[in-house]
Amino acid sequence: MFTGIVQTRLAVADVLKKEDFATFIFEFSDELTTGLEIGASVAINGTCLTARSIDKDGTGNARVSFDAIGQTLKVTNLGDLSSGIIVNIERAAKFGDEIGGHLLSGHIMQQIKVVEVIESANNLVVWMERPATLVPYLLDKGYVALNGCSLTIAEVERDRFSVHLIPETRDVTTFGLVSVGDKINVEVDPQTQAVVDTVQRLLGSADALGSLLETIRATSGNG
Repeated sequence: MFTGIVQTRLAVADVLKKEDFATFIFEFSDELTTGLEIGASVAINGTCLTARSIDKDGTGNARVSFDAIGQTLKVTNLGDLSSGIIVNIERAAKFGDEIGGHLLSGHIMQQIKVVEVIESANNLVVWMERPATLVPYLLDKGYVALNGCSLTIAEVERDRFSVHLIPETRDVTTFGLVSVGDKINVEVDPQTQAVVDTVQRLLGSADALGSLLETIRATSGNG
């Protein structure tokens, strides 16, 4: 699990591509490598990947590799990565860690495009697509994870939504480098998704909806 509090942004050191498969290599600092073991989960642009190899150089820094299969490359923006491209990095959360954002699984639903960037001295407003498939989950003042960064939705329009970013977020994450046309990984808030999906299933079944109404009536009658 992750919290959506990005620890750093980091350039891809190398990419080894095969058919429907890729290995991404990063130069992790001593701080980022501390406690990291093969098999550990790390969010790369919000996508949960597993550390395949850790090659330390004697200074505490290490070259760390991660594999991604074809489905991951198709659904996320990792498929567009090449050497030098900068991504967001977050190590997996541990029990007892402060949850500064919201709980994330690292399972990306789809990509959306940046449609407008409004920058000022102390604020950055980024507008992104709000595709029909995500409309039920992208709600005013709701949570969303964008490239692994836990953010609150500021404004919602029919086919787009915005987030506002403070200087700290701009400095630590890739949003400080964002441009119109960039593709962003999206993971919706899991609690919002669970509620929306449950309600949709109930409303889609007359029998289930009837049972729910009967339960509500019975509960009200016993009050």
